[in-house]
Amino acid sequence: MNTEAFEKYESEVRSYCRHFPTVFVKAKGAEFIDENNERYVDFFCGAGAVNYGHNNDYIKAKLAAYLESDGILHALDMYTVPKREFIETFENKVLKPRGYDYKIQFCGPTGTNANEAALKLVRKVTGRTNVFAMMGAFHGMTIGALALTTDDADRKGAGVPLHDVTHIPAPYMFPELDTIEYMERLITDDHSGVDMPAAIFIETIQAEGGVMVFDDEWLRRCRELCDKYGILLVCDEVQVGCCRSGSFFSFERAGIKPDIVTMSKSIGGYGMPMAIALLRPDIDVWKPGEHNGTFRGNQLSFVAAKAGLEYMLENNVEAETKRKGEIVRSYIEEEILPLDGRLELRGMGLIWGIDFAALGDKGLSERVIDTCFKNKLVIEGAGRNNSVVKLMPPLVIEDEVLMKGLEILKKSISECLG
Repeated sequence: MNTEAFEKYESEVRSYCRHFPTVFVKAKGAEFIDENNERYVDFFCGAGAVNYGHNNDYIKAKLAAYLESDGILHALDMYTVPKREFIETFENKVLKPRGYDYKIQFCGPTGTNANEAALKLVRKVTGRTNVFAMMGAFHGMTIGALALTTDDADRKGAGVPLHDVTHIPAPYMFPELDTIEYMERLITDDHSGVDMPAAIFIETIQAEGGVMVFDDEWLRRCRELCDKYGILLVCDEVQVGCCRSGSFFSFERAGIKPDIVTMSKSIGGYGMPMAIALLRPDIDVWKPGEHNGTFRGNQLSFVAAKAGLEYMLENNVEAETKRKGEIVRSYIEEEILPLDGRLELRGMGLIWGIDFAALGDKGLSERVIDTCFKNKLVIEGAGRNNSVVKLMPPLVIEDEVLMKGLEILKKSISECLG
């Protein structure tokens, strides 16, 4: 396996390849193939970017047809047919049937850029600078989004102070603490030392935080708190949107309507680079060009995104995600958790985390990930001290491939537990 060019010339910032040291050449559905023709089950899913599977045939055909037609590929924010068709499909087939009234802002094609746009807009709308974010949050790696993010190693990479964010204990951190009451006290107490926030940024499932699922009632109370004090609620759906939780938006289960929703990853349909911010119409107070980006008009992304939505709707992906999620939950509860009573399972839909923290071995989860790879399963870690092994397969994974991956995971954990 020739990796010399990567190791000699690629920056030390590379990360995933250190856990997956092979050269991949193909991917289909929920499997990878490397240069040695070895097959790997994918429980990584491009960090959530290929929910509809690698090289999805339906989406691929739409992309190939558009390329063959010599359709425009780069158009900044000019009007184009692919953009119009994506907007119409998203509004009429996804948003309106769910009762959502949002305008769509096309950002630079990364999740962190969508969160940067949200940060700028909430401050512009309210005239306030401070925002609230949760401990355990991950919202991106650019300076504004990184200020929202809490992982110590990520924050140290900034090289400058990260400010104008008040971090609130996540609701799972201190069961005896009512974090909604805590935020209200910060807001109303003239001796709290905390400025009124422009917005509260949340992930309803903290994926990088260790697959921490926020309670539905907490989400509703957070919405009520924002309404009471004129604070904007921003839901980051970059990783857990596009059906990952079992519904298209992860916040649907709580019956809430955020003021801003940020999306990227699988909204691009095919792993294509794309990011959007959904805005309540009355807060769309941008001036022309006030937040822009050269690649916010990637036409292939619009084509793939529209096709991805069509595929999702035609193949009942939401219901299938819930069904497969129950397969995962049942298998882990019955086959993996009994391996050690200290293991903890969290998740929903097709995002699950097995937490090894209580076993007291900080390197154990890393060894599990490396052993999984040796056994031909690609999977990643998350959470405090990276103690959580995170399962996130493509939503279209076949049942037999899903079971194969789960069996490899069990075997790998057994090997690491000795």
